[in-house]
Amino acid sequence: MAGILLVEDDEAIGEMLRTSLVQHGHEVVWVTQGRAAVRTGARQSWDLALLDLGLPDLDGTEVCRELRAQCPGSVIVVLTARGQEMDVIVGLEAGADDYLVKPVPLGELHARLRAHLRRVSGQAAPDLALGRLRIDSVARRVTVDGAEIALRAKEFELLLRLAAVAGQAVSREDLMADVWDAHWFGSTKTLDVHIAALRRKLADAGGSREMPEIVTLRRHGYRLEAPAS
Repeated sequence: MAGILLVEDDEAIGEMLRTSLVQHGHEVVWVTQGRAAVRTGARQSWDLALLDLGLPDLDGTEVCRELRAQCPGSVIVVLTARGQEMDVIVGLEAGADDYLVKPVPLGELHARLRAHLRRVSGQAAPDLALGRLRIDSVARRVTVDGAEIALRAKEFELLLRLAAVAGQAVSREDLMADVWDAHWFGSTKTLDVHIAALRRKLADAGGSREMPEIVTLRRHGYRLEAPAS
């Protein structure tokens, strides 16, 4: 979906973000230092930079200024532990398009990234079509042969998350983090309940002919299989 420059020196956070971004279809280049970010930004094309400010060599605000000068039309989103009002002001004035204070739920992070990428592309997110099923992510409408299916908010978000990477496995943990919250501590049984309801509504609306199927992956998660063409 987009080329993303990830600048994060914390190995655990960086790996988690890189994995999640790749699972959402993005191409990710991850660097852990400010000077490497500036060099990489100048050498490679990128649509969005996800930038930590607390870097070991250069201050992140200086990196932000350099990246903004290199690519005036690209998106820069600061993701940092610095949450004071003055930090936010300095970050935005350095050229950031958005400023997020850690921790941020992954679902919210991806929603913000999608919104920024739509803005710079000048286009709304395209509809997703899987056989007779259509998903309008802007209007939040799901239809089969033009007839709308009434989905609850979480059912819609689950379907959209799976449909965005149709054919790929998505773990239970990623679904819970993206659709509910990265710090969800409750039972994941709620995921199974929502998946069951979603399956039932899709079956009631379209049967099985030319309809996508939600496949359960034992001890892992789910995969949305597009109908055979």
